[in-house]
Amino acid sequence: MTVVNLTTWILNPLLGLMIFLFIFRIILTWYPQVDLNRFPTNLIAWPTEPFLALLRKLVPPIGGVDITPIIWVGICSLLREILLGQQGLLTMMSHVS
Repeated sequence: MTVVNLTTWILNPLLGLMIFLFIFRIILTWYPQVDLNRFPTNLIAWPTEPFLALLRKLVPPIGGVDITPIIWVGICSLLREILLGQQGLLTMMSHVS
């Protein structure tokens, strides 16, 4: 297994999982009474909060609405397409060798 194939094998499910978790974070913003420190919502909050906190420093809530999970869905989707899409960088590199 080449390094490119191994990287693809790891990145594809990882980025897919992060997109899934950020979409759940978007849904959880509709329910502000939900405690993110309790099971099972902490399984969604724990891996996503460091990313959201970092971006919240640059993009504060707009009108009381936190849009950072939406931005992260876009970033992860873009990275996945650029690296692993049909004409992605890693996809093209795996076909060269």
